[in-house]
Amino acid sequence: MPARKNRKRDQDLVGPALLKETCRRLRAARSYWKAHRNKACRRERERALELYDRLSPEERGRVPQALRVWLRYRSEKYFGPHRTLPGRRT
Repeated sequence: MPARKNRKRDQDLVGPALLKETCRRLRAARSYWKAHRNKACRRERERALELYDRLSPEERGRVPQALRVWLRYRSEKYFGPHRTLPGRRT
């Protein structure tokens, strides 16, 4: 059995740790998107959005602008509610 990683759960993060994890997940989602790994990108983007929604307005301002722009415009275009869900053919 592999060793267990000793890391905090996303629910336990607050303050600078929450901001750092949010930015990390946004960068990971963006890199998956650039590599055309849509399933991994979607998963990371959803996790990043959950964390981003917990940030205060001041903390959201500290997220780098490139990540905020990608999250707001690019990811909505490709992963928004108007898109067909994965695995569904119509």
